[in-house]
Amino acid sequence: MKLKFIDLFAGIGGFRLGFEAACRHENIDYECVLSSEIKKSAISVYKENFNNEKIHGDITKIDEKSIPEFDVLLAGFPCQAFSTAGVRKGFLDTRGTLFFDIERIIKFHKPKAFILENVEGLVTHDLQNKSDNIGRTLNVILHNLRKLDYQVNWEVLNSLDFNLPQNRKRIFIVGTKNMLIPLKNFKAKTKVLKKILEKNKVEDQVGISKILFEKYDKEFLIGKAIKDRRGGPNNIHSWDLEIKGKINSHQKNVLKELLKSRRNKKWAEKKGIVWTDGMPLTISEIKTFCEIPNMKKNMDDLVKKGYLVKRHPVDLFKDSAGNNIKLPREDLPKGYDLVTGKLSFEISNILDPQKFTPTLTATDASKLAVIDGKILRKLTAREMARLFGFNDQFKLPESKLNYHDLFGNSIAVNVVKSVSLNLIRYNFLKEKFHGEVQTNPENIQMELPYRS
Repeated sequence: MKLKFIDLFAGIGGFRLGFEAACRHENIDYECVLSSEIKKSAISVYKENFNNEKIHGDITKIDEKSIPEFDVLLAGFPCQAFSTAGVRKGFLDTRGTLFFDIERIIKFHKPKAFILENVEGLVTHDLQNKSDNIGRTLNVILHNLRKLDYQVNWEVLNSLDFNLPQNRKRIFIVGTKNMLIPLKNFKAKTKVLKKILEKNKVEDQVGISKILFEKYDKEFLIGKAIKDRRGGPNNIHSWDLEIKGKINSHQKNVLKELLKSRRNKKWAEKKGIVWTDGMPLTISEIKTFCEIPNMKKNMDDLVKKGYLVKRHPVDLFKDSAGNNIKLPREDLPKGYDLVTGKLSFEISNILDPQKFTPTLTATDASKLAVIDGKILRKLTAREMARLFGFNDQFKLPESKLNYHDLFGNSIAVNVVKSVSLNLIRYNFLKEKFHGEVQTNPENIQMELPYRS
């Protein structure tokens, strides 16, 4: 037997690696007859690891008639349209409509099977009623696939259960011409973060390591965030570290209270402006929730050291094209506001090596840190690769590639391998493997129940 497959929205090749590993496990020959990806940085890594194969570009411009015959379609189609991290426009977003390109290819080629992957948010996207198990978007996808005469099953799977120390939930949708592929018979296996960490990687050091370890014990730092934003007791601020200069206890107190109060909408109402998430406040306004000795002198000292900035409130206006723009209201007095821009050392989580990471995303992966000996550092490219199940033979070209972005948009290889093994065993090697698999199309409901 030889399974020919296509790898759509290929990224750096995680889907392909998992499927090929499953084929090798069952001693089945395989061949990738087409790969499609548009991101240049992902293509360069993909080519490095797959014999410099030709990568086809935009799927919307690929004529389905030009695709060689294949048995299995793999597609981790873009998730931003359905992700809670995005605006959740679904099929209203052009990225969401890329599902229909998958559909047209399946409709023309009628492959023996497909595996699709997306974010967990797809399950409940565009709910018609709050009590519904799944939203209209997933309903459309399942309905359209079943109309093409496929038996379709789906499940939300967490990479934590597949020997990877990352909490990453993704929906897998599997279809075949013959039967529903089981997706609940996996035996959970876990691993802690410590098992995949490298040692003594000083080149990834966070600049404030020395200050941090002078002030705090390592145990205290686990689970903390380092940023000048709200975060409760688990947040360490620039003024806690005094990185811009020493400050007194009164100044620390006013910074803490200002951080909590500056986003109260009542200030916009009082000033007669549109609330724009954060407001510079005058000394008299600050005194209503926090008063310290020598108020103006202490506040101006914080401005001088760079913890605060004095500015006019910002209001929303319409430009000539009718778009909203933000402009300072110079007719209103200047107030004191926190310097809240992205700090060079912003860390959202100092990870516990005995636990696991949160979901790595393109935007947040660079904000995670680990304690490595006497330093605090970011995750290395190799560590991120291991968090997704890429083995150490996977090549990571030495360049200025943004691996936080590449891996944040990648797929967990271990999960793909397990799902692919089920597909191969139950659909292609069914004489060898037997299981309780529902095969009667009349028993397939339009809405499969949601399993968390």
